[in-house]
This record gives sequence, structure tokens and C-alpha cells, in this order.
Amino acid sequence: MKNNFDIYRLNYISQLKIILDKYHKIEKHLFPKNFFYRHSKFVAPDLIGCYLIRNNEKNQIKGVIVETEAYSQEEEACHGSRKKTQSNKSLFGEPGTFYIYKSYGIHHCLNIVTDKENFASGVLIRAVFIPNENERSASGPGLVTKRFDIDVSFNSLQVLKNNYLWISQRESTLEKKDLIQTTRIGISKAKNIKWRWYLKNSRSVSKKAKGDKTPQFK
Repeated sequence: MKNNFDIYRLNYISQLKIILDKYHKIEKHLFPKNFFYRHSKFVAPDLIGCYLIRNNEKNQIKGVIVETEAYSQEEEACHGSRKKTQSNKSLFGEPGTFYIYKSYGIHHCLNIVTDKENFASGVLIRAVFIPNENERSASGPGLVTKRFDIDVSFNSLQVLKNNYLWISQRESTLEKKDLIQTTRIGISKAKNIKWRWYLKNSRSVSKKAKGDKTPQFK
């Protein structure tokens, strides 16, 4: 027969488990509810410093997002600038979902849908720093998806409601001086729009802005 102390201890452990479970859930889904319901040009810089996390059958890969680009149907470089098609319809979907496409039939690109439904707006994850690896192992969109084993099977998946690929909020606040804002890469239209952001002191970014030499690439 359990005494009062045993009952108290069991109740305490049970309550502690509930609190810890809630904490871990919050840690994974730390973003405010409306975080992705903003224009891509506001979401893109806010994703710098956040964690990209991939669970697979063997292990977990976790890296810091250090470079992003914003796209929106208002400008011609966006996949949805003309109309919704079978191939780009995910970009018009629910904010906070993945939009993944194959670039030039060669490599996949990871994007986060933003703003509002039926409006093409998204953020491209251009580069990620992975601790204890070569700093350049994920220094480009194709390298990111290759290293994190991401393909079109993740297309339209909710960013915060799956156990395979998600993004967690950064642990500290970045100031404006920590970021470089410049033009986007690899596009032939709307080339002068400065909708690319990267972490100033990172060697993992795909390409630095003209004149930015700190730190030097190894």
C-alpha cells in the first residue's frame, strides 16, 4: 500500500514529465503562430541564425541557416510571377510549408512558403553552417539539400508539424549589423532587388557581396 509520500512523489514525477514534454514541444515549435504569415522579405532575414534540422533513419543533422533569399510574385524572378501551375502550386500554398523544386533538373532547392495562401511568396534557404563539418559543406542551395537529404517528397510538408525536417528558432538575437543585405544570385530578371541576406561573419555563405572580405573564405 502506497503511503502519502509515495503518492506525492508519483504525482510530482507525473507533473514534471508533462512540463518537460511541453518544453520540448515548445522548443521545436518556437516560432510565433504568425511568423510565416508575413512577406518573404521580412521572413528571410529573420530565418538567419535559425536551425535547420533533419531526422533520418541513422541520425540527426542540425545546422545554422546563414543565407536566405526572398521571392514574391510581385517581381519577375519569382516562380509564381506569371501564374499558378502544376509545378509551382505549392508556392501558392499555406504559409509555413515547404516548396521544393529541382533546379535545371540537377539539384533540389529548399524554400519556405510565406505571406498568405494563393499568393506566391517564399524564402530560399541558400546556405547552412553545420558544426564539426567543413564550413563549405552546405554553402549553396544544392549543397544544402544534398547534405540534408532533401527531395520533392518533402514538398508541401508543414515546417513545424513533422518529425523529419523542420526549422527551430535561433537561440540569440541578431542585430542589423550582423547581416549583409545584397542582391540575389543566379537569376536573369529583377537582378537589382536586394532580397538576399547572409550572416556577415560566416564562411559558409554561397557568395559574398562585392567588397565584403570578412571573414576570408578558406
